Amino acid sequence: MDLKSPSQIVGALAIGALLIAACGSDDVSPASTDAAVDESTQDAEVDATADAGVVTVYTGRHYGIEPVFDEFTAATGIEVRFTTGNDPELRERLVAEGANTPADVVMTADASNIELAAAAGLLAPLTSDVLTSTIPEELRSASGEWFTLSERARVIISSTERVDDPPTTYAGVGDPAWDGRICLRPSTHPYTQSLVASLVMAEGEERATEIVQSWVDNEPLYINSDTDIYKAVADGECDIAIANTYYLGRLLTEDPTFPVQIVWPEQDGRGAHVNVSTAAVTANAPNPENGQALIEWLATDGQAQFANVNFEYPADPAVAPDPIVAAWGEFKADLAAVRDLGANQPTAVEILDTTGYE
Repeated sequence: MDLKSPSQIVGALAIGALLIAACGSDDVSPASTDAAVDESTQDAEVDATADAGVVTVYTGRHYGIEPVFDEFTAATGIEVRFTTGNDPELRERLVAEGANTPADVVMTADASNIELAAAAGLLAPLTSDVLTSTIPEELRSASGEWFTLSERARVIISSTERVDDPPTTYAGVGDPAWDGRICLRPSTHPYTQSLVASLVMAEGEERATEIVQSWVDNEPLYINSDTDIYKAVADGECDIAIANTYYLGRLLTEDPTFPVQIVWPEQDGRGAHVNVSTAAVTANAPNPENGQALIEWLATDGQAQFANVNFEYPADPAVAPDPIVAAWGEFKADLAAVRDLGANQPTAVEILDTTGYE
């Protein structure tokens, strides 16, 4: 089955005007995602009817997700059927399916995309003492439509072998000293768009434009994979970069001496930009009770496994991160921006376009 077919159906609907990336939320391309999850996507293609023993999930967060769902089934007896794809693609599918969707839960790997789903009327508000007592207020929507399950920071990274004084702010990446020495993710990726949206919120549109322009002026090497960005820094293709923290966790499990370090940016100000993996019950869920049960379990009994399998930070501050993640130390995070990244994403996309960011 082709996950892209709904976008062909909706054509020029307003969702296409949201200016979201055509690429996936992580390092897996849409084509390879389709192939990798063919069996589970077929499982998710069921009639949109209630079934007390089933919950159907559309998930843009796909790393290590199947064993987590298996644990939920073992704990509750509720079978999880799931489809993976990138966040915008799954949102378009929900729009196209409307009241006939089989999806009870949608999970995203990006705060902007869950906010855009909420704005499109695709999510149902939840009343849950479990979730409001577990997930911090700034990591859930004000209306209770979505809840964060894990966090990751988008940070500056640098070579431990060639860089003695890396930049400590996002603006510092644009210093001329780094001309020709930077790797960045392309403009079409949601991670890039959300980072720039956070700059708009913190610095204002004019200053955010200046910062992004300074990155472009330094002639970065654009690489559409954070894993490959880390490897490019290690191999000397660039000396510094901007990337998500959890990719380093994976690389360190393979090589504990991997020669790249995290530099926590903006520690004297707002804190490092963080993005989140989220979950919500869909507005037309056939089994909303099962959907809520899954999200509550992921926020409690399944919280450590959900976050640690991908080297992310648990949304519940009382849950300890994986030891590799904990070893990076504590940092100040820009949590205040999380709820509003979606609202500022169109401006971010415009900045990326006008500055010539590829």
